[in-house]
Amino acid sequence: MDPELDPRPKGSFAYLAAATLAAALGGLLFGFDTAVISGTEGFVKNQFGLDDVAEGWFVSSAILGCILGVIGAGTASDAFGRKKVLFLSAALFFISAVGCAAASWYTLLVGFRLVGGLGIGIASMLAPMYISELTPAHLRGRLVAFYQFAITVGVVAAYVSNKILLGWHLGAAGSDAGTGLYHWMVVEDVWRGMLGMGALPALVFAVLVAMVPESPRWLVKQGKADRALGILARVGGQEAATQELAAIRGALSVETGRLRQLLQPGWRIALLIGLALPFLSQMSGINAIIYYGPKILGKAGFGLDAAFGAQVAIGLVSVVITVVAMLTVDRLGRRPLLICGVMGCVASLEVIGYLFNAGVNQGLWPLAFILLYIACFAFSFGPVCWVIMAEIYPTSIRGRAMSLATLSIWVGCWLVSQMTPWLLKNAGPDMTFWLFAILCYPAIPLTIWLIPETKGKSLEEIEQHWMRKGQSHEA
Repeated sequence: MDPELDPRPKGSFAYLAAATLAAALGGLLFGFDTAVISGTEGFVKNQFGLDDVAEGWFVSSAILGCILGVIGAGTASDAFGRKKVLFLSAALFFISAVGCAAASWYTLLVGFRLVGGLGIGIASMLAPMYISELTPAHLRGRLVAFYQFAITVGVVAAYVSNKILLGWHLGAAGSDAGTGLYHWMVVEDVWRGMLGMGALPALVFAVLVAMVPESPRWLVKQGKADRALGILARVGGQEAATQELAAIRGALSVETGRLRQLLQPGWRIALLIGLALPFLSQMSGINAIIYYGPKILGKAGFGLDAAFGAQVAIGLVSVVITVVAMLTVDRLGRRPLLICGVMGCVASLEVIGYLFNAGVNQGLWPLAFILLYIACFAFSFGPVCWVIMAEIYPTSIRGRAMSLATLSIWVGCWLVSQMTPWLLKNAGPDMTFWLFAILCYPAIPLTIWLIPETKGKSLEEIEQHWMRKGQSHEA
């Protein structure tokens, strides 16, 4: 029997967890590719003689690819399904990792970074949305937040991999250690080994995505209700699946299937939240630390090896606190985590700026408040953004609407990654962190005044909330 059509009276959490894990691996690749650049940036700059602008382009070129990937992924996923487009992202990840490791000149390296960015953009949009569409309401927050957990694991994996490869590289400096591929990718040009390591998780992601079911909500939209019912039954049991299928059909019957639905009263608020919250999360400067951590820590007196070690600590704090967010987001709700976490981010950024401004920037003090900032981000902006983005849009246009929301993430990320080297050099670390604090602050009133609490509500119930908002506005 087709596993998608196997009805279960009580459902199977193991089935749901396996599908969630497979999709979340897209987050691991996202995190790995995002963070691995911090270890390669200095080596690539020296090898190719890059100025500040070219250095920023090397780092941010993947983000341009992300923007292009996000733009196309929404339409493609609505047309061809979530599963096929996720598999495409895995293939792009693999091609990028191998191509970057083998690139012999700067332009080719940037080209393969763009290819990797396409994969990141697709996965960053589709993976949390897929998990959201598959998961029951009472588990949706923590399982979508698991995607953010996978991102943090990918970040740590990149930092650890970079640290190990750097140790091998420094230990073999000036020697003829190793031969062939090892000598080329570790002893001679260690940045090649750092970038090439991404090929391994990309292969695992491709294999696992090939085994997951299609999104049941997408199947209903395509008129394949029997397959959708089978998947929903395997997740939540036959009775719950029947009720959920009826709710999905009811929601689809009143949707226009066009993006301009988001310009209607009520939905305009959802559109604003989906564009503003992700953008502000990036303008808080999280990727300045992920991409340029060694450079920032170098200004705090850390040597190269110590800076790489501090990056590992940053990644581990992010992983641990993200687990806390996963365990509480469905119990405490989205809004409390966002409000407390964003306030903590603003305060931490202000203190970091003060430490650099006052000259108290050597040793552990800057690192301590960077870790505090990372912790605050990891239980607020990090996981909660993905949860909210994945649940506030109507089923018929969720792919395209999620593209817009994810696009705002990557536009913000591109701006930060492109401008950080210039800001650090010309404005200094103090003004750079103060600017991030100012740009982060608007997320607090946005959460207090506009974002609804969605814990425990089905996607269809959230959709009804926006429709009632529109009706009350028209009345």
